[in-house]
Amino acid sequence: MSNFDDLAMAVASFGANNRVIFDDLGKPSIMVLVPKMKYSDVIADGTQETMPWWIVDGVEKNIWVSKYINTVVNDRAYSLALKDPKCYINFDQAVAACRKKGQGWHLNQNGIFAALNLWCMKNGFIPRGNTNWDASYEKAWERGMNTYIDGEHKGGRTATGSGPVTWNHDGTPAGIADLCGNTWEWVSGLRLVDGEIQIIPYGNSMKLTCNMGANSTEWKAIMPDGTLVEPGTEGTLKIDRTSASDGALRINTTVTTRTTDSNDTNSFFKDVKAASGVSIPKLLIAAGIFPETGMTTPGRFYARNHGERLPCRGSGFFSTSIGGPAALILVSPRTFSYGYISLRSAYYE
Repeated sequence: MSNFDDLAMAVASFGANNRVIFDDLGKPSIMVLVPKMKYSDVIADGTQETMPWWIVDGVEKNIWVSKYINTVVNDRAYSLALKDPKCYINFDQAVAACRKKGQGWHLNQNGIFAALNLWCMKNGFIPRGNTNWDASYEKAWERGMNTYIDGEHKGGRTATGSGPVTWNHDGTPAGIADLCGNTWEWVSGLRLVDGEIQIIPYGNSMKLTCNMGANSTEWKAIMPDGTLVEPGTEGTLKIDRTSASDGALRINTTVTTRTTDSNDTNSFFKDVKAASGVSIPKLLIAAGIFPETGMTTPGRFYARNHGERLPCRGSGFFSTSIGGPAALILVSPRTFSYGYISLRSAYYE
């Protein structure tokens, strides 16, 4: 792409919210503006406050999200059409590939991914995607262009943005592609530690200097009233398995049943419940860890409540009936990488 002016003109034809943004090497990424959202925009009985994911050091920011799942060139993540998504990348490597692009660049936040899901539900459109070995599980005639083919299934990953517009978050050419299916995506600002739900407050995970390491003191736990406290505080919100014989995932203030390396706890996201007597703050809904009232967005939520677990969202090309944009896995350690997990960079101004 030697003529970036032509590229910018082509991208502008998608819509006014699409733009080419250049990194520290002067290389382009195709980005989509995600307008600021108030709690009340997407959550019943929500307040008029801007959701925290748009706020850094008390200042509201404009956030641009990669239109496409990223490829990686020169150790930097890029949003470009018709590329094979970068896989075999672990969480810390994904963070580094985004930050290396320069000030403002970061691994897409968990909260922004969750906000997009809430926006889709509120606006009556749920995107489909490559959830069945290059095709939509729900609509088998919707297909993308293969970039990786599994011999047994004769399909697999698809080129970024190669599917129909129903695979974009708003169902139009202006939308963000492949939030559902193709590859799971590492997201920033959320983790589990022995089942305790921890976040990086506000949009601070966007900061180049934010420490999301295993021993960072920037992680905070969440109380049932939404207050952020130090990890390990008694009564914080946790992921719990209902019982040894019942693997259903629930939100609790204690862990009554531990998972192991050979099992997990899981439910369809829309069916996640709270243990008796446990209150759920709006922050947990905004973070995409608990469903909004009446939510029907497909996707399954898997977790392990032992050890440190980093999040991937959106489901993969093999997810079939359990796939969907609400899909979330909090199972993987930060060192995990495989051929079905990728990344999506974002940028704030």
